[in-house]
Amino acid sequence: MLHRGQESTDGTGDGELTVPMAWLYAEYIADELLRTGDLMPPTSFEFRAGRDALALTIFLSDTSGELSGIRVVSQLETWLSLTAYDQPWQDWVGERMAQLSAEAAEADGPTPDLELASAAWRWLEETELLAPDLDAVPGGGPVTGEDDGPQVWTPAWQLGLPLGHLAIHLF
Repeated sequence: MLHRGQESTDGTGDGELTVPMAWLYAEYIADELLRTGDLMPPTSFEFRAGRDALALTIFLSDTSGELSGIRVVSQLETWLSLTAYDQPWQDWVGERMAQLSAEAAEADGPTPDLELASAAWRWLEETELLAPDLDAVPGGGPVTGEDDGPQVWTPAWQLGLPLGHLAIHLF
């Protein structure tokens, strides 16, 4: 008999609590990387976008299904290459999510980890944040503040991905 606090975390029990440890650990690593970089206030939407994009990268790049605290430093180069500007990150995420969903469908259905990753991906795709328009050339006079220049609505993942990439560099 399992006692309170000793619930199963692997989903093998009947009606027992399944804890999404892989996603929570990926989110924790992403949060720590962003906090260490001190790039955005942790309460901002930009921080959330960076954390979710980085957590998705960490979670989806773990093909063995076992994020290890010891391996975090050895994975930094992999995460850097996946989040680099010239990489098709959005396509890679879509492919990995489809692959994991197909594997889950063959098994017992989606895991809590996959459900949380899917929710994060949905938020990153569907949410737009107001950001400086880096492609615009300010006309007329000099721009005095960063909020004074032209701005554009941008998908959250497009803001979060470079933020996560920079946080890895600063780590």
